Amino acid sequence: MHGVTLKAMVEHLVDRYGWDGLGERITIRCFTHDPSVNSSLKFLRKTPWARDKVESLFRHSVAHPRKTPRGTGDPVIADRNTADQNTAD
Repeated sequence: MHGVTLKAMVEHLVDRYGWDGLGERITIRCFTHDPSVNSSLKFLRKTPWARDKVESLFRHSVAHPRKTPRGTGDPVIADRNTADQNTAD
């Protein structure tokens, strides 16, 4: 990955998926047991196969950005709830 640090990739993935979601997608202890950016970087720098998986997931997440911000829920349900509120008036 040109110009993107491993730290930036990990932080992006944690922002997008959270530690639990990241641990589900890439099952390694540094993501599933007491995770932190520093412990993850230490492991990933020494483990090429794990770093490859992180880079692959990062490329996928950049190629397929979220349509809604994390935590806002399903846009269809949000629209339906708004529509329900508008008809109640």
